[in-house]
Amino acid sequence: MPKAPPSRWIRSLLKSLGPGIITGAADDDPSGIATYSVAGAQLGTKLLWTALLTWPLMAAVQMMCARIGKVTGQGLAGNFKLRFPKWLLLAFVIALLAANTINIAADLAGMADAAAMLSGVNSHWFVVAFAILISWATVRLQYKQIANVLKWLVLVLLAYPITAFVVGANWGEVLRDTLIPSVPHSRGEWATLVAILGTTISPYLFFWQTSEEVEEEKAGGQNTIAQRRGASLEELQLRNIDVGVGAFFSNIVMYFIILTTAITLNKHGIVNIETSRQAAEALRPFAGNLAATLFTAGIVGVGFLAIPTLAGSAAYAFAETLGWRQGLNKKLRQARWFYALILVSTAVGVALDFIGINPVKALYWTAVINGLLAPFLLVAILIVAADKKLMQGQPSSRFGWIVVAITTVAMFAAGVAMFVV
Repeated sequence: MPKAPPSRWIRSLLKSLGPGIITGAADDDPSGIATYSVAGAQLGTKLLWTALLTWPLMAAVQMMCARIGKVTGQGLAGNFKLRFPKWLLLAFVIALLAANTINIAADLAGMADAAAMLSGVNSHWFVVAFAILISWATVRLQYKQIANVLKWLVLVLLAYPITAFVVGANWGEVLRDTLIPSVPHSRGEWATLVAILGTTISPYLFFWQTSEEVEEEKAGGQNTIAQRRGASLEELQLRNIDVGVGAFFSNIVMYFIILTTAITLNKHGIVNIETSRQAAEALRPFAGNLAATLFTAGIVGVGFLAIPTLAGSAAYAFAETLGWRQGLNKKLRQARWFYALILVSTAVGVALDFIGINPVKALYWTAVINGLLAPFLLVAILIVAADKKLMQGQPSSRFGWIVVAITTVAMFAAGVAMFVV
C-alpha cells in the first residue's frame, strides 16, 4: 500500500485531534487541582517525580481504551459484557456510578466554593446553578460543542507554570525530586500517592475514552457495531498521538500545580489546605489580586468539562450493560434512560453538597476512591485488550500491554501500602 503524503497525514492528524485532548483536559478536574495542591502544600516537591511517571502510564491506559473502542466498535461495558459474568459487570458499573456521583458532588462543591470566594454569594446557590446549567447543556447540546469552547478556559491553568518561574525555585532540588523518586514513609503520604494516581488514571476516563471513540465513528455514519469493527493502522497511530498529547498536557499541569503550591504554600508553612482561598493563594505571586479570579476560572472551566464526562461515562456503562439506547448525540426522547441516569447522578451530587462537606477534603478523598477502584478495572481492560477474538485480530501490542500491567501492579501496591504502612 502506498504511503500517504505528509500533507494528507497532517490534515488527518489535525482532524482526528479531539477525544484524547478533551480527556486530558477533563483529567485536570477540580478533584485533580485540589489533590495536586494538597500534595504540594503538604509534602513540598517530594512527589514531583509522580508527574514524570504518570504521563506514560496514563497515556498507555487511555491508548488501550481508545484501541478497544475503535477496534470493537463498542464501549468498555459492552466488551466486558461479552467476556465476564453479568454479576461482575454489574459490580463494576455500580462501583463506577457510586464513585462518579461522589466525584460529581466534590467537583460541584469545589466549583461553588471557588465562585463563592470570588463573589461572596453562598456556595449552595452556585452548586444548584452549576448543576442546572451543566445538566441543560449536556441534554441539549452535543458534548463536543461544550468542550470545544470550554477547553480553552483550561488554558488558565498555565498560570501555574508562569507562577513557578516568577517566584523562582531551587531548581537543583526540583530536578532531584523530579528524577529521583521519594518513597512515601507514612500512611498519609501513601494516601496522597494513591490520590495522585487515582485522579490521573481515573476509572471514569477509561469508559469515557472508549465510548467517545464509538461516538466519533457514529458521527462518521458508522451506525452499527458491524460497520465500526476494525481500525486501520493510520487511525490507531493518529489516535495514539491525540491521546499522548492530551496526557502530556494533563501531566504538565499536574507537575506545575504541585511545584507552585510547594514553593508558595509549603515553603511558607501553609501545609493544610482547607479552603479554595488557601489554594488560590498559590497564584498570588504571579496574579496578585487576580489570583482568586484565575483560580476560579480554572476550577469552573475544568468542572464544566469534567462533570459531563463523569455523568456520561457511568451512563454509557449502564446503557451498554442493560441494553439502553445511548449517546450524547441523541435527543432526550431518543435515549430517556441514558439521560435520566445523567440527571439523577448530578441531582444526587447536589444533594450530597448540602450535608456540609468540606470541598477541598471531598475533592481529595474522591481521588483516593478512584485510586483504589482503578486497578480492578485495569485488570478487566487488560483481559479484553489481549483477547484476539474480541479485538478482531488487533489486540493491544505486547509493549502497551506490559506498560498497563505495570500500572495496575503499581496502583494495587500503593493502595495496599496506604492501609498497612
